[in-house]
Amino acid sequence: MKELVEVIAKALVDHPEEVVVTQNQDGKDIKVELHVAPSDMGKVIGKQGRIAKAIRTVVKAASSKEDVYVDVDIV
Repeated sequence: MKELVEVIAKALVDHPEEVVVTQNQDGKDIKVELHVAPSDMGKVIGKQGRIAKAIRTVVKAASSKEDVYVDVDIV
């Protein structure tokens, strides 16, 4: 899941070199944290959080194949 979030985020931002994704797994729960440059935060969140919600939806769909729960946090 880490790689999926990283690819999506790097495609959205102006500074892809500053995209950092960390992943912590606890059983079937996976927590993915996305760190971007402060100037790119709006591009990742989007108007009214639409892009962030879309990222979470794509990751949720991908995680359903692996039978795990993924929580994506944008920090």
